[in-house]
Amino acid sequence: MVIHHPWLPCPPPSPLYLSTCPRSTMPFLHFLCASCPATARLVVTMSTKPSALSPSSPTSGNDFPLPLPDLPAHVSEKILSLEVMGVDSGRVLALNPALRAATPDSIHSIISYLLSKGIHHKDLPRILGMCPTILTSSIRSDLSPVFAFLSRDLRVPASHIRRVINKCPRLLASSVRDQLRPALIYLHRLGFRDARVLAYQEPVLLVSSVEKTLIPKLQYLVGLGLSREEAVAMVLRCPGLFTFSIENNFKPKHEYLVREIGGSLEDLKEFPQYFAFSLEKRIKPRHQQLRESEVNVPLSVMLKSTDEEFKELIHKMNT
Repeated sequence: MVIHHPWLPCPPPSPLYLSTCPRSTMPFLHFLCASCPATARLVVTMSTKPSALSPSSPTSGNDFPLPLPDLPAHVSEKILSLEVMGVDSGRVLALNPALRAATPDSIHSIISYLLSKGIHHKDLPRILGMCPTILTSSIRSDLSPVFAFLSRDLRVPASHIRRVINKCPRLLASSVRDQLRPALIYLHRLGFRDARVLAYQEPVLLVSSVEKTLIPKLQYLVGLGLSREEAVAMVLRCPGLFTFSIENNFKPKHEYLVREIGGSLEDLKEFPQYFAFSLEKRIKPRHQQLRESEVNVPLSVMLKSTDEEFKELIHKMNT
């Protein structure tokens, strides 16, 4: 495996280098192997798997299986450690340039802290891939407050922390003071009283900007002709409304509802989940079939039924 990075003069060393590297040279990589047997097996596999560059057949003493460029040990360890964890080091370094200056010890501390909080090794690729800034965050100022927020404000027990983080890794990259707590306060004021629902089912709402996301979407629903109370009732029944795009979801679906289906605001109040269905793959095909069969049913019946149930419905209505 050869990994190219634009900021490196040449490719990093092969994992074969690990077998000849003293423990003191790459402590973080050895830590990963020691703390996770699967990681150790991966390193061994990467080191011994035959390839065009590293054939299983014997080579002469002057041949090397892979070029070993003269990189600083901390750079080699950083790249190898990320790859061994299953993290795309090139992508992570591109998204988080600050990681280039981070020391292996600082990364080691963050990984150790996450593991101590119940995060598993197998969770790291997705979490760090989605939020690479975690690798250069401060445990004391950034990460610790998030775990305290989950425990105290959302009342998530320690045994369930992993579940919540895996549901929404962006929690670890969000400021409690500037993002998480303001969002929680706003959602509570709207009527989201059950912290468990926010933690386990809708944590993405907590990482959504109150000013740029939550308020504008509620205002758009009000702008359709709903009262604020009616709009709030809709998002309480279907929290996913806060995650939908105004331009790509609300507008085209509302337009189709009014112009093609002949629906009204009453239909939306009764079935706000309408916005959760695909316009092209669900709403339009179902509506066209009903129109061709000259059948009228509520939006919920039209969209929630399975394909077989929908066909049976049309058949019964036509007989």
